[in-house]
Amino acid sequence: MKPNKLFAGLFIGSMALGCWTAQAQDWPNLNRFREANAQLAAPAKGEKRVVFMGNSITEGWIRTHPDFFKANPYVNRGISGQTTPQMLVRFHQDVVDLQPEAVVILAGTNDIAGNTGPSTLKMIMDNLKAMAEIAEANDIEVILCSVLPVKHYSWRPEVEATQQVVDLNKMIKEYCKEEKITYLDYFSAMATPENFMIPEYTTDEVHVTPKGYDLMEQMVQEAIKKTL
Repeated sequence: MKPNKLFAGLFIGSMALGCWTAQAQDWPNLNRFREANAQLAAPAKGEKRVVFMGNSITEGWIRTHPDFFKANPYVNRGISGQTTPQMLVRFHQDVVDLQPEAVVILAGTNDIAGNTGPSTLKMIMDNLKAMAEIAEANDIEVILCSVLPVKHYSWRPEVEATQQVVDLNKMIKEYCKEEKITYLDYFSAMATPENFMIPEYTTDEVHVTPKGYDLMEQMVQEAIKKTL
């Protein structure tokens, strides 16, 4: 290998190692909203703040429809690619400390995809339950959402996701019924008979179009009103 190629290889390798090390040091991405949380004032008197906790579907929501969050006392704390264990670690910082009246939790699809390693449906439910329990212990109302329909993950095409999503949603619904928690069933409103996402609601059989967010906004507003 020529010296210049050797240097380039070492440089690229060191950069990759640096990125990996940074990710390993902040695996749940606690730094993502640290500054924004510090700048967020406490809720005003009478304000019914709601935090949206989730992954790329939640993060994409504020990018696609920012006015929805500006017009309401809603705080978006979605991070693309995240799984439930990552959300659980940052739950106190990104939800509890913001003093909301309610939290909307939409999570689980990236666990099924295996974004942070293999995960059973029970493992996902354990993390969802833990977040719900933390919220309730801090007098925060919980709205647990169904996972949205999935045909396949473009980044994990080998994962057979469709039935796992159906089975996980059954578990979430049953838990909400047992604990008297609001269950927000996006799935039934957005699924085809084959349990895939209705084409007009999705960009890639996983993520959501503006029309999909229009529907989700109507549904979550009703759920928030019912819950609060």
